[in-house]
Amino acid sequence: MLYVYRFRLYPTREQIEFLNRQIGHCRFVYNKLLEIAKKDYETEGKKWNYYE
Repeated sequence: MLYVYRFRLYPTREQIEFLNRQIGHCRFVYNKLLEIAKKDYETEGKKWNYYE
């Protein structure tokens, strides 16, 4: 029989601010790389793969 454990986190206000800041940084990096990849595809027709 499989068991499921669920946990709920209750971060403090400082932890919430830290996590929001970190998620914002990740979103910025992802969007910047997506922009560069789209520009490369439009100009050179080059697609990025996982290893690049």
